[in-house]
Amino acid sequence: MGAASEQKAEDVPLPGGDFRMFITRLSYQGMLCLGVMENPVTKTRQVNLDQARMVLDDLIMLQERTSGNLDADEAAHMHKIVGDLSHLYEQVESKGQPKNPVD
Repeated sequence: MGAASEQKAEDVPLPGGDFRMFITRLSYQGMLCLGVMENPVTKTRQVNLDQARMVLDDLIMLQERTSGNLDADEAAHMHKIVGDLSHLYEQVESKGQPKNPVD
């Protein structure tokens, strides 16, 4: 076996410093808290509206604080993530579950 086949996941460096990736990771955390995505560790879907609201509030704060400092692509990505997560939060809060889980 070669060295590449012996490499473990923890040996691969994680990407960092990319704004789009950062806010995407935050949105995944929000979707986990809304029960839209299965938790990869527990293999379950659980709703925690308090934690989901915290993540959403953090994203909104980040959107406000970075306004005017993002390039057009980053700003559009941020706007979409905040809008999508807000919509999912409202669905879960009012109905107990999202109508259309995110792919």
